[in-house]
Amino acid sequence: MVFSIMPDSMLPSSTATFVLEAGCDEAGRGCLAGPVCAAAVILPDGWSHPLLNDSKKLTEKQREQLRPIIEAEAVAWCVAWCSEKEIDEINILNASILAMHRALDGLDVTPGQIVVDGNRFKPYRDIPYQTIVKGDGKVGNIAAASILAKTHRDELMRKLAEEYPCYNWAVNKGYPTRDHREAIAAHGLSPYHRATFRGCIG
Repeated sequence: MVFSIMPDSMLPSSTATFVLEAGCDEAGRGCLAGPVCAAAVILPDGWSHPLLNDSKKLTEKQREQLRPIIEAEAVAWCVAWCSEKEIDEINILNASILAMHRALDGLDVTPGQIVVDGNRFKPYRDIPYQTIVKGDGKVGNIAAASILAKTHRDELMRKLAEEYPCYNWAVNKGYPTRDHREAIAAHGLSPYHRATFRGCIG
């Protein structure tokens, strides 16, 4: 897949001057348990990798292979979170956007523009942004962000699974799979469950 690392539509003018672009994406939005994780990534101009793609289209092994490469070669990257309690308080959409803002806050350099997977975002400082539906399969910076968000969140859910093994989070990562829903029915909710989500409400 060929990515446009810096879409022409994002340039402030017709000039070809390279502008630092941060891609943003989240992981865990549809889960019943655990935080939502977001990443912001700025890749070098023209950077790519044969495996770079939407994290959902990669195997776990491929995502884990790409994670250290992206982290080592990116101009800047950051992963940030919104807890399950924050999700219950402000809803998952607002929590996802807040996590993206926190990831942007954590970058070592300030981007000149932002591209975000999906169709919803809120202004971040005075930096121009563009939302791109299915952007994680179209724009390299977003694809890289999707991989970091997914791998960091999966790593956390494997750790939480050691604390609450009955929910099988090491495998289902908190998504509403049949085994997860059956475990909730049998054992109730853990402190990491999103109490306001359908599937958690008894």
